[in-house]
Amino acid sequence: MQVVHAQCCGLDVHKRGVVACMLLTQPDGTVERRTSTFGTMTADLLALHDWLGDHGVTHIALESTGVYWRPVYNLLEEAGRTILLVNPQHMRAVPGRKTDVKDAEWLADLLRHGLLTGSFIPPAPIRELRELTRYRKTLVQQRADEVNRVQKTLEGANVKLAAVATDVLGVSGRQMLAALLDGQDDPEALAELARGRLRAKLPELRRALDGRVQPHHRALLAHQLAHIDFLEATIADLQQEIAAALRPYDEAVELLQTIPGVGPVAAMAIVAEIGVDMGRFPSGRHLASWAGVCPGNKESGGKRLSGKTIQGNVWLRGMLGEVAWSIARSKGTYLHAQYHRIARRRGKHKAVVAVAHSVLVIIYHMLRDQRPYADLGPDYFDRLDAARLQRHHVRRLEQLGYTVTLQPQEAA
Repeated sequence: MQVVHAQCCGLDVHKRGVVACMLLTQPDGTVERRTSTFGTMTADLLALHDWLGDHGVTHIALESTGVYWRPVYNLLEEAGRTILLVNPQHMRAVPGRKTDVKDAEWLADLLRHGLLTGSFIPPAPIRELRELTRYRKTLVQQRADEVNRVQKTLEGANVKLAAVATDVLGVSGRQMLAALLDGQDDPEALAELARGRLRAKLPELRRALDGRVQPHHRALLAHQLAHIDFLEATIADLQQEIAAALRPYDEAVELLQTIPGVGPVAAMAIVAEIGVDMGRFPSGRHLASWAGVCPGNKESGGKRLSGKTIQGNVWLRGMLGEVAWSIARSKGTYLHAQYHRIARRRGKHKAVVAVAHSVLVIIYHMLRDQRPYADLGPDYFDRLDAARLQRHHVRRLEQLGYTVTLQPQEAA
């Protein structure tokens, strides 16, 4: 096979150690193989950095193993070398011959002949922003879990506040819970704390707040509400950090918000996952495949076996799913029409994946061309094939026993 990279190295990364195998192609075509093991502390990784530099290594490949590859990648990236982060599923060695040294040798051999494809790794500023946005989403999920625990505690105390109030932790709900913690048990007094439109439901509130709150319920509610307050304060502080990291990408964030269903939080998360430079992806379809929002490809003997989507980037895929559900609830857009057109035939979940795919392809072209979103209109599919739509409705009316005569509107 053709030698693509004459000076290369494969790294088998673990929690406490890194096995490095270096392949150096000599002028006469022979290959010199050198293997060494390093620790994963900063001093050890600096020694690995110097060892690679002393032998003129220009290309490095390492497996994506949990989070252990990150310190190795971050430190070696500073030298300007080409580093390929490889999916372990794409380069499995021969079974029965697996050791750390052989894994490193196999990586180096595949890299030497150009048989490896690196994963998409955004630049350092985007990676830093990504860590902040992912942590924010984790905190938001924790807050939602804690709110569910509050509702569970109230149900255990026979307080059916969630059956009447839309938001248990709204202004009215917070005041009622504070009164409960202070020892107030009278349903009449608790219901009078309602504000706004909730006051129209006072009779139902009195019945819902007639519970049996015990001391242990009050203790649980006090801890749960304190935890929710802590999470909300942490999310607010983290949002300020994200806003500061997002300043260089404010234009891209504003651009993405021209898409229906994409709000500030969704735009922020999307930029953090894919960055703003679309040059790494050959096309929008490649980006959709990387994100896992397109049909899978499994075929044998000329027969398609499965079209199940791959896992892809779960963070980006989840956000695109939220955007797609938001589009499904809106009206008057091309994407809304696409959702209902597919949902009628294939079901809601497949329609959501299809809309998420379309949104991501749109984002690719918007960021590549720096152009805002231009909606095709809710009647785009009707205009796309008006003759077919006409034949369909005529046929259905004839099946119902009608004689159909069509007359253009202009002539009428």
